[in-house]
Amino acid sequence: MISPLAERLRPKSLDSYLGQEHLVSKGKPVYQQIKNGVLPSILFWGPPGTGKTTLAQIIAQESDRPFFKLSAINAGVKDVRDVIERAKKNDGLFTTKNPILFIDEIHRFSKSQQDSLLEAVEKGWVTLIGATTENPSFEVISALLSRCQVYILKSLTKKDLDALLKIAAETDELLQKKSIELKETEEIIRLSGGDARKLLNLFELIVNNINEDTIVITNRLVNEQIQSKSVRYDKTGEQHYDIISAFIKSIRGSDPNAAVYYLARMIEGGEDVKFIARRLLILASEDIGNANPTALVIANNTFQAVSVVGNPESRIILSQCVIYLACSIKSNTSYMAINKAQKLVKETGDLEVPIHLRNAPTALMKEIGYGKTYKYAHDYDGNFINQEFLPEEIANTTLFEPGDNQRETAQKSYLREKWKDKYGY
Repeated sequence: MISPLAERLRPKSLDSYLGQEHLVSKGKPVYQQIKNGVLPSILFWGPPGTGKTTLAQIIAQESDRPFFKLSAINAGVKDVRDVIERAKKNDGLFTTKNPILFIDEIHRFSKSQQDSLLEAVEKGWVTLIGATTENPSFEVISALLSRCQVYILKSLTKKDLDALLKIAAETDELLQKKSIELKETEEIIRLSGGDARKLLNLFELIVNNINEDTIVITNRLVNEQIQSKSVRYDKTGEQHYDIISAFIKSIRGSDPNAAVYYLARMIEGGEDVKFIARRLLILASEDIGNANPTALVIANNTFQAVSVVGNPESRIILSQCVIYLACSIKSNTSYMAINKAQKLVKETGDLEVPIHLRNAPTALMKEIGYGKTYKYAHDYDGNFINQEFLPEEIANTTLFEPGDNQRETAQKSYLREKWKDKYGY
């Protein structure tokens, strides 16, 4: 049986590994860990086709460790425990080099399945390497997350993908039987969505479809051969990003009809409902904020609900939330305020905190005046006293500018009354 091109070209060493220079180039974390022979348990987080599985295999090979592999799609707690027992039995053979247990799509493991890994990782029976396309902060239990080093893998660049196509055309034994010229690669790279595996699958499909000894790869040829490029919703490619972008912009633009349409596109395409709910959480704060604080509460409840309910009923909960957010008053003032604040911090550096605001846990700190002139707001009329809170160098800087809606107009009136135009309210 002939293996797919992506499998035939899978790199066997760091020297032949494409991309992720921030991890594998000389002096970088993964490179150093392999060379030093000291490996922590690791979570590789990144889009599909960025080399997570390949890098795990290279780590095992170059560090001369046994390699056990499970897929979270079809493995259960029993499978995990069986592998751990095998690793423990082999422990005497491998001395200090404990086996690597690689779990693909670890975000699909339930809490109980992840719990079953804890003792083995804690006691060093195995070095865990997990691969995930989802944010580990949401998908990996905190006890396991705290025992792992998280490394983020980036989408491959056009330069990386062009190099991969060249390697395939020039070195693969089967493709070498034909003369292949890579004249135009923009379209095949676009269709791959930065996924190296998908790129090679498309490349092999095109080459095998053409019964000629000489093949010139052009954008037109790619379009002719790949007929279904825009029919399906690709959860990892350009369609994914285009539709989620249209979805968010429709809600921001207060169009519930368009928003529900794009929600349906994602649901029908098999998008992870928790991914959609997370985006709604962000939007509720970024685009609505204090104009309607209930929006964030509803978005958070939606995330919790779809996490419990799952498909297909989650679609109803998501629809309710999407319509509520689309019909809500909009404001991005909280988003703009933190942007301005972070920009100011980068420009001004670590300014001294005013001495009257500093904590004074020791006698010495009290003696030199820490917190001495601080005025406790609740000791004054209206629970307010005019005092300076910003560092001297940036005093009176306005970062939050209330929007023109009922709630934030009330906030503006409150601030104007208290601060007497100090911040331009």
